[in-house]
Amino acid sequence: QVHLVESGGGWVQPGGSLRLSCAGSGNIFSINDMGWYRQAPGKGRELVARITNDGNTAYADSTKGRFTISRDNAKNTAYLQMKSLKLEDTAVYFCYAVLAVNESSWFALWGQGTQVTVST
Repeated sequence: QVHLVESGGGWVQPGGSLRLSCAGSGNIFSINDMGWYRQAPGKGRELVARITNDGNTAYADSTKGRFTISRDNAKNTAYLQMKSLKLEDTAVYFCYAVLAVNESSWFALWGQGTQVTVST
């Protein structure tokens, strides 16, 4: 079995910073895209940031310049550094990975989600 384990969420005041991690474990052959979506109460899930296995990145307009996504392919881990956090960044953050357990079995896997709360 393969799993994605998230860590790093929590509470922070506006303007503060948090760093999320998403680690893949188990029988992983290869990982293509990794990234995060988030879902705020009463809203749909939206893409926050994504990164390809060769380091190309993409961000939501609302997070550009404040969030930075990176990854360590040797550790099957992605990171999301979040700075200048705003009240509207409050949400459950879900990491995902497009990965394979062998050359022909590719699928998308989701983490369990981690709560990020920005409040005074």
